[in-house]
Amino acid sequence: MKRMAKRAAEQDKASKAPPAPAAQPLAYGGDSMQVMDFTPPKAGTPLPSPLVVFVHGGGWTQGNKDNATGPWKAPHLTGLGYGFANINYRLVPRVTVEDQAADVAAALAELIRQADRLGIDRRRIVLMGHSAGAHLVALVGTDERYLRAAGLSFADLAGVVPIDGAAYDVPRQMADAGRFMADRYRQAFGTDRARQEALSPTLHAAAPNAPRFLLLHVQREEGVAQSKALADALRKAGTPVQINGFEGTGLQGHAQINRQLGDPDYPATPVLDTWLKDVFGR
Repeated sequence: MKRMAKRAAEQDKASKAPPAPAAQPLAYGGDSMQVMDFTPPKAGTPLPSPLVVFVHGGGWTQGNKDNATGPWKAPHLTGLGYGFANINYRLVPRVTVEDQAADVAAALAELIRQADRLGIDRRRIVLMGHSAGAHLVALVGTDERYLRAAGLSFADLAGVVPIDGAAYDVPRQMADAGRFMADRYRQAFGTDRARQEALSPTLHAAAPNAPRFLLLHVQREEGVAQSKALADALRKAGTPVQINGFEGTGLQGHAQINRQLGDPDYPATPVLDTWLKDVFGR
């Protein structure tokens, strides 16, 4: 009963998130899923502004920018004077995880292409993602081939924020996965170990990488272990990385950090704010 009451209180507060400025829909490809919303910073913000690009979760097979972004990110980040973009990407099994990482890079390239019109500072862009989105942004931030295919490089990123991912080392995660997720991982990553390794950010973390990382996680055993292993691999390569853990267990905690990030009263929000201020310089 206490857990249900806490969840109800969180959902009630989520419904009180302030409105963000009106978002502008943008396409970055010919598929109906290759779309995103760009939300400008609050009125009066000096332009060009830094930009946070968010990639939703959903186990690589579901979710979209409208139901898996959380209510606080857009109003909070635009209120700090940053632009905010949240993207859709094509889903497994219609496409591969490799295609999804390519979609993330293509969306970033389109935002940079339109940077002048949108008032974006192309030198100050951070990729952020939750769950499967955390895996995708970490992959794009450690394996430069996806950016290069879109005409970009690690120099086009100021940083990467993976939130409570648990597939940074895909073979290890698949070996440890319970029955609930085993089929989902096989659907996304197949049975070929070489492919699984190629899709593992931790195994790509030797230099070079995106300039810096902030890893956020709750207290899910696999999420903690995977985040720590990625952080260790990045540090070994000389890539600056900060890792912070927060309360919350199981799927409820996993959903909570996504739902509440941006809420000024949620403990992860000031951690993110401080890191972004350091990265963006404002």
